[in-house]
Amino acid sequence: MTNEHKRRPHYSGKYPKHFNEKYKELNPEKYTSQQEHVINKGITPAGTHIPIMVDEILNFLQIKEGEKGIDCTLGYGGHTTKMLEKLDHTGHLVSLDIDPIEIKKTTERVRNKGFNEKDFTPVHINFRDIDKVAAEYGPFDFLLADLGVSSMQLDDPSRGFTWKEDGPLDLRFNPEKGNSAAEVLKDITIEDFISILMENSDETYALDIAKELDKAQHLNRVPKTTKELCNMISSALDKNKEIKVLSKDERSELYRKTYARVFQALRIEVNQEFEVLYEFLNKLPGIMAPGGRIAILTFHSGEDRMVKKLFKEGKLNNIYVDTEDIVIRPSKDECYRNPRAHSTKLRTAVRSTER
Repeated sequence: MTNEHKRRPHYSGKYPKHFNEKYKELNPEKYTSQQEHVINKGITPAGTHIPIMVDEILNFLQIKEGEKGIDCTLGYGGHTTKMLEKLDHTGHLVSLDIDPIEIKKTTERVRNKGFNEKDFTPVHINFRDIDKVAAEYGPFDFLLADLGVSSMQLDDPSRGFTWKEDGPLDLRFNPEKGNSAAEVLKDITIEDFISILMENSDETYALDIAKELDKAQHLNRVPKTTKELCNMISSALDKNKEIKVLSKDERSELYRKTYARVFQALRIEVNQEFEVLYEFLNKLPGIMAPGGRIAILTFHSGEDRMVKKLFKEGKLNNIYVDTEDIVIRPSKDECYRNPRAHSTKLRTAVRSTER
């Protein structure tokens, strides 16, 4: 039986605009030159993820041969691969990911780079359960947690993370568990929705948007797709008198930023990101070896405050002997090549030698 020939996705214009049309970007092993071309334009190639602040992280972690480490957020495998190269087949690295779709792809990608079971173990688990992982593989000499959403999730409209293309309003890191964003919006009260928008993204127009959702609930028109949610947000903003007097360009920019904030707030709620992070941070001291180095990348002011506070309290209680008071930020060159690095902060700590 012969393999059926598959035509590449057809698209109009000079360049593909939609995710599934970007066949060269979605096949990085075959079209390596295309990947570099896209990156040099300051764009993350579709379906991939550029690891952030690699040099700064490795400089702090000071990984030594024979050590045991853990990458709490495997993602596309960029950080994991660099840490494995430092171990040079002498130690062991465990990498976690809650996403059942991406962990399979990334495991194959890492294996193809020559890292076998003795070097690297992927674990499909939420990092809030890091104590369970440590019971089998720890304690760890070094740890990295990249708290950002992976580009593979953001770019793929079928996952519902992006407002830029239409798709199911899902937003779950693990689409096999829990309620989607559409299901959350179906039953949420106007008061709770306002709280979510305010606490998770400091949304200026939280009341306007919540009123529009309340109306949609009564009419049985709760958004089920990303486009429907954007339309609901637009409808709410259209009624605001202060916004009406803005210029066309000013309104367009305001709408885009509002879409992004609402999607962020919903994503945080759907995945219980703050609750997960709090559990994780409180379990950190118990899973690290004496002198173990911890590096955490944050992308949101709320999660960054949590990391800073827990590290500070840990230092006062002699849990950590060293924490970086001055946060480390990505360079201008990195932000140009990878615009998604702009909001990144790197915070670090060293576990006390007393357990």
